[in-house]
Amino acid sequence: MFELKEFKKKKISIIHLLKISLWYLINNLVIFSFLPSSKIRIFFLKIFGAKIGSNVIIHPYTNIKYPWNLKIGNNCWIGARVWIDNISSVEIGNNCCISQDVYFCTGNHDFKKKEFDLISEQITINDNCWIGAKSILSPGINLESGSIIKINTLVKKN
Repeated sequence: MFELKEFKKKKISIIHLLKISLWYLINNLVIFSFLPSSKIRIFFLKIFGAKIGSNVIIHPYTNIKYPWNLKIGNNCWIGARVWIDNISSVEIGNNCCISQDVYFCTGNHDFKKKEFDLISEQITINDNCWIGAKSILSPGINLESGSIIKINTLVKKN
C-alpha cells in the first residue's frame, strides 16, 4: 500500500522549470481561453515544440500539459475542453476527430508500491479515428486506424 510521504518528486533543472512556467502562463492565457483562433493556439504550441500538421482546428478551452510531447497529423479537429495530460508522448494521426471534453491520461501511480511511483506511457491515435465526447484514454493506448470510440467511454485496453 502506498504512503504519500514516501513519494519522491523527480528533480528538474532550473531551465526546464522556467520552460514549464512560461508554458503554463501561455497555456492559461491563450490555449485554455475563449479566443476563437486555432491559428494562434497552433502558433504557440509549435513555438513550444508541438508538431502539428496542416488543416488542424483546435477549439477554445483546450488544455495541453506539455506541447513538446504532442504530435498531431493533418486534417484533425480537437474539440473544446479537450485535456491532453501528456507527461508522455501523445500522437494523433491524420484525419482524426477528438470530440469535446475528451481526456488523454498518459500517467498514473503505482499504488502497490509504498513510494507511489509515477508511471507514464505514450498514447497513440492512428489515422481516421473518432473519439466521442467525454471519453477517457488511459496510459499506453494505441488505437488502430479507423477506430471509433463512443461517447463517454473509458478506453483501458487496445
